[in-house]
Amino acid sequence: MENARLKGWIADTLRRQPPDTVWARAQSEVTWGTLRTKVAELERLFEIQGIRPGSTVAVQMVPSFTYLWTVLALWSRGAQVILMDPRLTRAELDRLLNLCEPRFMISSGSSGAVRVVFQDECEVQVEVRRTGHIAGNPHVLLQFSSGSTGYPKVIGRTSQSLLAELDAFDALPEMPKAGERVLLSNSLTHSFGLIGGFLHALRVGATLVFTPNAQPRTLLSTLVESRADVLFGVPFHFELLSRIADWSPLPDLRLAVSGGEVIHPEIYERFHERYGVRIGQAYGMTETGIIATDLTGRLAPPAVGHPVPGTEVRVRGGELQVRADVSPYLYVNDIASRYMDGWLRTHDLAALDPGTGALSVHGRSDSLVVIGGLKVDLREVELALAEHPGVTEAVVLFSGTIEAFVGVTGGVTAREIQAWCRDRLSHFKIPRRFELAPAIPRTSNGKLVRNRELLMARMNPSAGAAAAPTGLVGGVR
Repeated sequence: MENARLKGWIADTLRRQPPDTVWARAQSEVTWGTLRTKVAELERLFEIQGIRPGSTVAVQMVPSFTYLWTVLALWSRGAQVILMDPRLTRAELDRLLNLCEPRFMISSGSSGAVRVVFQDECEVQVEVRRTGHIAGNPHVLLQFSSGSTGYPKVIGRTSQSLLAELDAFDALPEMPKAGERVLLSNSLTHSFGLIGGFLHALRVGATLVFTPNAQPRTLLSTLVESRADVLFGVPFHFELLSRIADWSPLPDLRLAVSGGEVIHPEIYERFHERYGVRIGQAYGMTETGIIATDLTGRLAPPAVGHPVPGTEVRVRGGELQVRADVSPYLYVNDIASRYMDGWLRTHDLAALDPGTGALSVHGRSDSLVVIGGLKVDLREVELALAEHPGVTEAVVLFSGTIEAFVGVTGGVTAREIQAWCRDRLSHFKIPRRFELAPAIPRTSNGKLVRNRELLMARMNPSAGAAAAPTGLVGGVR
């Protein structure tokens, strides 16, 4: 069976380390012996609940040791794991559940958390969904990616693809090694945090370190107190560390790697000046996993490194494409615009250095933006706004923050629309500014204007006011 390889890999990996060796630490330390015990306990619980090989299981849990034990236990049971971000609102979650129709749902409480902080342990709630079905494909992991239509695309990973990506990471000599301490700040539901962070550390016997929040002093103190050798994060974390006033040196830190989006040159330079370590980059996407790396930061941004062994890339019309034997997408009928003739379009504007082969990334060709390492499709926000009965049209733009220009009727206010968004969109997707008017300006050929300066100049500011701030969009982990 397809997931037998991953199940065997997990069993061998968990047996490899001495039971009293520390596997991970947050508020408390967890040994490899405890890790094995907790995974076995959850396996027995899931067996009682009826989870068996081929079961489809959606998982929406807060980042925690319990979440990691749950994923390992489900794979050990032979289940297909469908990862749901804990920030998803109930409406977003229901849309994905209706799309994938899992047989089981495992959660740790309510969805739609504004701030997601690491907990040592959390509740495990198992729900049997009567409308769900068993896996009809060989994938052991399903994840989600926003598409050009604004609705999520479902991406499947097989045991073979996960283990091949781990081999690719293992072939990079700079990656964490046995006994090293790795502070992992990336999202554990997304590819780099899950595979390059969690699973790689599990494979080599590195010790994972987690911080309870992304406050700059907490992040720095955790690095100092744990004597972390490696820091994995997103540009937001490195910006916090490069701006903190009462900073401390990090003599043990040898590697700092950013994923999720290209690091800004100013942050790259400031972090190096302060801590003596250049920020490296791990560039990839949910559909393919890791694509290119510059882990030691030898190349300055916008370069993201060289393609990892086994990865074939090309640039066509200024856009990066990646070779893929099969389409990574499930449950969609309109993938031709993204995958054709064995090549996957990334929608990243890129260039390959003809001399060195280094890859650089220069922005997007579609509506996808990255906020604090989290991807937001602006079209998805527009679709959510358009569902409001008092909204006639909407344009959503990104200029350092998400802004919505909305045509309304019937005296609809910005606060009403903001509340509407809270029920339908994750916190980090909600616009920070709303400009309302009876209509949105159009071009001479009738298309909605999408130039921010023109919209600001031509929309009547007295027709609607900016809503109260929704909170720091980039401030979520």
